[in-house]
Amino acid sequence: MMIQRAVLIASVLVLAACGPIPLPVATETLAETDFMLSTRGEGELRSTKPTLLNVPGSNWSSRRVEWMLAEGSVVAEGDLLARFASPDGKLQLAQAMIELQRNALSRAAKEGELETAIGRLDVDLAQVAVQLGIARRYSDADLSTLARAQILDALEDARYLEARQKVLAWHRDQSGVRGGAEMAVIDAQRATYDLNAQQRQGDLDALELRAPNAGILLLTSNWSGDKPMVGTTLYAGTEFGSLSDTSAMEVEIDLPQMEAQGLQTGMRVSLNPLGRSKQTIATELSWVASAATVKGRYNPMRYLSMRAPVPADAVTRLGLVPGQRMAARIELLRARGLSVANVAVQQRDGRNYVQVRRGSGFEDRELELGTRGTARTQVLSGLSAGDEVMLSPGGDPLALVRDTPEAGL
Repeated sequence: MMIQRAVLIASVLVLAACGPIPLPVATETLAETDFMLSTRGEGELRSTKPTLLNVPGSNWSSRRVEWMLAEGSVVAEGDLLARFASPDGKLQLAQAMIELQRNALSRAAKEGELETAIGRLDVDLAQVAVQLGIARRYSDADLSTLARAQILDALEDARYLEARQKVLAWHRDQSGVRGGAEMAVIDAQRATYDLNAQQRQGDLDALELRAPNAGILLLTSNWSGDKPMVGTTLYAGTEFGSLSDTSAMEVEIDLPQMEAQGLQTGMRVSLNPLGRSKQTIATELSWVASAATVKGRYNPMRYLSMRAPVPADAVTRLGLVPGQRMAARIELLRARGLSVANVAVQQRDGRNYVQVRRGSGFEDRELELGTRGTARTQVLSGLSAGDEVMLSPGGDPLALVRDTPEAGL
């Protein structure tokens, strides 16, 4: 028992003394070699000549998707792509027809009112004309047959009736002018209501989306990344999707801004479908965006977009379809010289440094860098072949993990 207890105590002491095995210093010795710097990314295969498909209708009217083809479907010209419903459109059309009926009733009422007013004025004018004729007859009578007072009264009546006749004629003319203006306003309102009704009827007649030409259906995502589906509410004039022409295809690649420095048109690109690394396609960049942009609402990182064409024979040979994800390796530089691992480079005050062995220790050395790849960077000056550069200081692995920037996240 005493021997067993002693062995157990010794084992416990040995285990207590043991800790993490320190890591050795990781270094690399530079040599002048032929190297190739590249960066990797992913992109989506798409047509360079897509036919845009917009939700049918006008005036931003709402539509609900009742039926639609699945994305990636091969369609012929005239095939039905989606069918929509517009309950709001029916309600708006009914409201427009009610406005037209109200306008027709208003016009009929206004016509009756105008005819009544003009008829009343015509009657008054006729009565005044009769009275004026009588007054004029008495005003021209012989003084020997009528009293002087009666003749004077007849003259005054004639002057009054002439003035009244002029006033009534003016009122009649004004009634016609005012009535014509009011009728013009009603007719203008009717034209507006009629145009609105025609637009609403046109919106109800445009509830089907058909293929203008043959191609492969691709759906367009909205700002939040959602694609149209049955039950989704869309608005007339917005983009529904596109029909891709498989004879002219390209891959659009989005790289983080930090990894896309120095990219330019003409650089070689190697493409392959995701998961099929042996099916490579050699091409080159045909377009590079002038500035990086944000690609999503919830991701503040900026990406630089670029495009690389895909030969038609490669599309046919590999059976590629629009919307397929492709892996891309972009060749940044192929040269002979020195390169250093990116993990060895430190930046301070806008300058680049590496730690180079000197004797039993290391010293900082400033260097000038060229093209930067995903893992390594071209060295222009500051280092020579045979220099031993530190990659990792080694030591306690737990301390190394704590010292990394990611450890504080």
